[in-house]
Amino acid sequence: MKGIVFTEFLEMVENKYGIETVDKIITESNLESRGAYTSVGTYEFKELEILIKKLSQNTKITSQNLMHLYGIYFFDTLTKNYLNLFDHYKDALQLISGIEKHIHVEVRKMYPDAELPYFETHESSDSKLVIEYNSERAMYSFALGLIERTLDHYKENAKVIMKLLNNSGTRVLFTIIKNA
Repeated sequence: MKGIVFTEFLEMVENKYGIETVDKIITESNLESRGAYTSVGTYEFKELEILIKKLSQNTKITSQNLMHLYGIYFFDTLTKNYLNLFDHYKDALQLISGIEKHIHVEVRKMYPDAELPYFETHESSDSKLVIEYNSERAMYSFALGLIERTLDHYKENAKVIMKLLNNSGTRVLFTIIKNA
């Protein structure tokens, strides 16, 4: 997993819970990397899982809720670093439906070794999008946070329905319906 995911996660933890919490979860986690991440490095996903589990234990917030909060937080990283990306899309549904065919194509050009989720569009119109998330990492709550912030970014009011297609959360169906 790309280092930016780790560095931004630790930045979020510091901003929301303080540097002491960052130090505590790193110390408690016994990580191979020892919590020393660079944004361009590549690290094992299990380290992020461990950090989230330790943060969950320290904050009493579920791991999935923390992943959701992180997805919301990470969106701001995308807008800071890739603001022109958002100019290519007229609305949130267009951007979200373009993840696989445009955004992930560009990400793979910059980071050929990036392991990204796969999104399959099942239905797309101006007012509704049904998209399936597929990833062995089961970061669907992170994806939900990104979807919600995308809607906020475009100032769109919509309902997001999330349905797990398997118990592990590696396949999830998102239905986004714009409110009239």
